[in-house]
Amino acid sequence: MLDQPLNSLGFAKAPRDTRVVVAMSGGVDSSVVAAMLADEGYDVVGVTLQLYDHGAALAKKGACCAGRDIHDARRVAETMGFPHYVLDYENTFREAVIEEFADAYLAGATPVPCIRCNERVKFKDLLATARDLNADCMATGHYIQRKVGLAGPELHMAADPARDQSYFLFSTTPEQLSYLRFPLGHLQSKAETRALAAKYGLPVADKPDSQDICFVPNGNYAAVIEKLRPGAADPGDIVDMDGHVLGRHNGVIHYTIGQRKGLGIGGLADPLYVVRLDADQKRVVVGPKEALSTRVVPVREINWLGDVPFDARPEWHLAVKVRSTRAPRAAILRPLSATTAEVTLLAAEDGISAGQACVFYDPDSSRIFGGGWIWNGR
Repeated sequence: MLDQPLNSLGFAKAPRDTRVVVAMSGGVDSSVVAAMLADEGYDVVGVTLQLYDHGAALAKKGACCAGRDIHDARRVAETMGFPHYVLDYENTFREAVIEEFADAYLAGATPVPCIRCNERVKFKDLLATARDLNADCMATGHYIQRKVGLAGPELHMAADPARDQSYFLFSTTPEQLSYLRFPLGHLQSKAETRALAAKYGLPVADKPDSQDICFVPNGNYAAVIEKLRPGAADPGDIVDMDGHVLGRHNGVIHYTIGQRKGLGIGGLADPLYVVRLDADQKRVVVGPKEALSTRVVPVREINWLGDVPFDARPEWHLAVKVRSTRAPRAAILRPLSATTAEVTLLAAEDGISAGQACVFYDPDSSRIFGGGWIWNGR
């Protein structure tokens, strides 16, 4: 066994002796991962999570977790000849993701439920299930890379910057990273993934990518929150930064930090933007664009993926992302504890909102050093 070369998943044994659980959403990415590993001869077990009511899901096209997607995952497994299981995680998903999503919006934050789903469901409960199935590892269709460094597995950005999902995976722990595999992270484009799907004859080869959060039909957050929290759309005042009433709104949940359109307070010389949401007072606070600029960002619940403890240094000079759609920007991280920090951006950014993630990157490589959650500091 000492002379046995490592297989493509990093184990010193033949693929047929290596069991891998593949988290299958029914989309093209995870389907290609499962098909690729099955084609290489691995002992593949496909698992799809039922995360919420099928009746609601079936009415919505393009959702990542809908009943249609479960059917598609099953068809891929049948095509490639490996077992496939559907696990009912509705209660877990509601308690761990949806309830917090609603409460965060009600508190005036802008949550990112996909991160919580990875952290609390896929990479926790599903990963535990993979271990129960005696799998050597769990593979997903995420566009991110796992590389083995001198101190162990490291998390790196995907080779294709346009598909990189590192922002949504910053909370992956070192223990989880040792067990996870991301076979698509090295691909240069989504076209390569679809070409592989066609090569394997998968029924999802031309399936469109999902765009919305899986439990939010058509991106209508407010409708979901009103259903979960009756009375959440109570009206209130739109005020300027000095507290002067400028108009009325139909619920804080309909607004986001940085929003300019749809405020209903026209006739002003200069445009106004939402700069703060005061959920307790049911107020939407507006101000000039410069009021959105922020340099100091409080961060908590930090997951650190560096080789030495986060609080071992007084400060770290890294790059950070404060929204998934933005490029990493230079910043100084000053640890306040092992899990909290003050992040100072070298250049101010607009529209930074509590509830979003702040993800840490090595400015000189593709490595991700973890991240944390932005909060209002109060």
